[in-house]
Amino acid sequence: MNTIIDMNEVSYRRDQKTVLNCINWQVNQGENWAILGLNGSGKTTLLNLLNGYMWPTSGSIQVLGHQFGEVDVRELRKTIGWVSSSLQEKLYGSDRTQYVVISGKYASIGLYEKPTEEDYEQALSLMKRLGCSHLVDRTYQTCSQGEKQKLLIARALMATPALLILDEACNGLDFISREMLLTSITELAAQPNAPHLLYVTHHTEEILPLFSHSLLIRRGEAFMQGKTRDVVTGANLSTFFETSVDVRWHQDRPWLSFT
Repeated sequence: MNTIIDMNEVSYRRDQKTVLNCINWQVNQGENWAILGLNGSGKTTLLNLLNGYMWPTSGSIQVLGHQFGEVDVRELRKTIGWVSSSLQEKLYGSDRTQYVVISGKYASIGLYEKPTEEDYEQALSLMKRLGCSHLVDRTYQTCSQGEKQKLLIARALMATPALLILDEACNGLDFISREMLLTSITELAAQPNAPHLLYVTHHTEEILPLFSHSLLIRRGEAFMQGKTRDVVTGANLSTFFETSVDVRWHQDRPWLSFT
């Protein structure tokens, strides 16, 4: 499987309004992508299409070698992990952290299956990998925002996904918690058999060196895409954001400032 994602002339319209317009985008084996766009640019719609929660008005989508329209998307979703801050609000605050993680195996809100010993071992291993094993037996509601995000990533990894989508994973975190989470993501990507990563953000400094490629989305269109160093430049982003900005690279991450 050389192509992880292939979107060809994909458009989505709702209430006679074009939300996404003629998206052509391909993610190949070995690539991790950052998706950059302001609020309302169409990022969430793009993710819903990739997961089969929405269906394109026109165009074709292939994910992990499966053509939409020829595959049971409910089964396909089991190979895709999606971590979003909005998911935090849906989980039960009184659940123990390890049960929150294990529930990812069953893609359920809450745990209704009887976990196996292997489930417990896998959950603890993932929590250790993400630096949150000290949270075992804590209730989810007593965890900090950053701790919850790590637990959600561990939860997504319980199903051993081939593709992991991190949707504004650092939203609401202070800068210390953000850097700790980004470090965990870097360590995750370095693991053998790590999933392909899509990282959705509107903060350029969160684009880690592991994200070899970047997609810029503006007003429902793919404004620019390609290798991150070629795409994330002051000139490109000044046009993209329609305001004059400068990009300074520090520790292989792009930091944005007004000029």
